[in-house]
Amino acid sequence: MQTHQPRPQDGGQPSPRARKVLTAFLVLLVAVFVGLGTWQVQRLFWKLDLIARVDARVHAAPVTAPAGPVDAAADEYRHVTATGLFEHDKTALVQAVTERGAGFWVMTPLRADGARTILINRGFVPADRSGEDARLGSELAAGPVTVTGLLRISEPGGGFLRANDPAADRWFSRDVAAIAAAKGLENVAPYFIDADATPNPGGLPVGGLTVVTFRNSHLVYALTWYALAVMSAFAAYSVHRRRFV
Repeated sequence: MQTHQPRPQDGGQPSPRARKVLTAFLVLLVAVFVGLGTWQVQRLFWKLDLIARVDARVHAAPVTAPAGPVDAAADEYRHVTATGLFEHDKTALVQAVTERGAGFWVMTPLRADGARTILINRGFVPADRSGEDARLGSELAAGPVTVTGLLRISEPGGGFLRANDPAADRWFSRDVAAIAAAKGLENVAPYFIDADATPNPGGLPVGGLTVVTFRNSHLVYALTWYALAVMSAFAAYSVHRRRFV
């Protein structure tokens, strides 16, 4: 009588077709991870170039604040100077958190040459010193002033989860267009200037608190992607090799 012999068990190993598909998938992952790592290397060199260019602008001799449009990539943090008359009665206070704690940026319009107006971030005042008597006292100069500082790009909309409220004069970002409209300003430059650390009469506001830093984690990201590529390549080799053992 013919008997049927049981088929040998393969120990739950995947079929050759499944191994082939898995190998192809792992090879695809290698290509993706290498591409991502290379992209991060390119971003690293771009960021290093940006940092070098901005550092050169910050430490360059000040130039006259531009009269026309500005470009963030080419003009932000440019060292500039402007001369004119402050309009202290049209100052806006913008909430801020600095190394000195919580408080406000004092944004005051400067009527400069050619009848144009430039918003000046004169500096920081603590929350308990933000009253009108603390920032608009008699010590403020009524004549022409020259402001030197860093050109900054407008910050439209508001802060994180907090929209500007022009009607209530509540500001969470230095939105040049919105502040200009709320204060009835005309011919306003599309940027503002962060004043430098030159002391103001009475000690407030405190200028020169611009933080010029750029997050640069691209090298870490690149190494991470390349490490995943190496791991995927090793896994692909291991799966492929098992077809022949």
